[in-house]
Amino acid sequence: MSVSATAVAHPNIALIKYWGKRDEAMQLPATGSLSLTLGIAPTTTTVTLSDDPKVAADLGTLNGEEMRGKDLARVQKFLDLVRERAGSQAYAQVDSVNEIPTGAGLASSASGFAALTLAAAKAFGLDYSKAELSALARRGSGSASRSIFGGLVEWLPGHDDASSHAVELDNPGLELSLVVAVLSPGRKKIDSRAAMRQTVATSPFFSAWVEQVPRDIEEMKAAIAAADFTAVGSLAEANAMRMHATMLGALPPVRYWNSDSVAALDLVASLREEGTECYATMDAGPNVKVICRSGDAEAIACRFRSEFDGIDVLVSGSGPGAYLM
Repeated sequence: MSVSATAVAHPNIALIKYWGKRDEAMQLPATGSLSLTLGIAPTTTTVTLSDDPKVAADLGTLNGEEMRGKDLARVQKFLDLVRERAGSQAYAQVDSVNEIPTGAGLASSASGFAALTLAAAKAFGLDYSKAELSALARRGSGSASRSIFGGLVEWLPGHDDASSHAVELDNPGLELSLVVAVLSPGRKKIDSRAAMRQTVATSPFFSAWVEQVPRDIEEMKAAIAAADFTAVGSLAEANAMRMHATMLGALPPVRYWNSDSVAALDLVASLREEGTECYATMDAGPNVKVICRSGDAEAIACRFRSEFDGIDVLVSGSGPGAYLM
């Protein structure tokens, strides 16, 4: 009888970004980062171990379609690591459903590999703590280490495989919501791993980025502890702009923005000028996320829908960590 496990994980949006690795093989980041796990658009993943000795490879589906190419190779490489740790030779069928666009800079890899980690660990019999699951998820996708946990989460850069994992942060009363403007749901032209590698290797601004991020994290943690929304939002917006400036310094430049992205950033600035306090953040894609107080989220979403025809606008508060079904 085959063994099967199903897990659910939610995407997270970094308030203080992760961009660049100091060790690609171990997926160790150049700096720490800090994020909010969302309460919407989860990934649900089922891992079923094969009991057929003739099966000689992992297979998978994503949103009902057969995984191929790089997507399948990443899953297979990750499951090789799980098999090694579990002392198993079983191959698996992985069936995953993303409720958010895949590969568009909307944290689908974070939720995807967090769900895969939890389901695979259960199916292969790994009795791991949350910190150990987070460190394992990091090997599939760096930001997946954060989606193991709910709410506000810090990814500790660590010094080795075991110490680079996420931790959940205390939140003494800060209520945050995110409005996600899906300006372009398609896959980006350059994936995050390649873009990071290019930035690290060629951007003269990267060393300044590495120096600044730890200061941003400490300031953000102080702002969270003080429940200071203005400080949280302004720090997050500044950090996101610095990350994209660092990418633009690469050779050739890495540019994820498009004209709609710029218009969305302008709209956030206009909303602030009009008296609705909100702040923008962007990841490795053209889509813009708006950090706001929970009471303002629906009005901001309506404004985006009126300014941008035909786009999806999602609203989310804080969400849970990954869990088994």
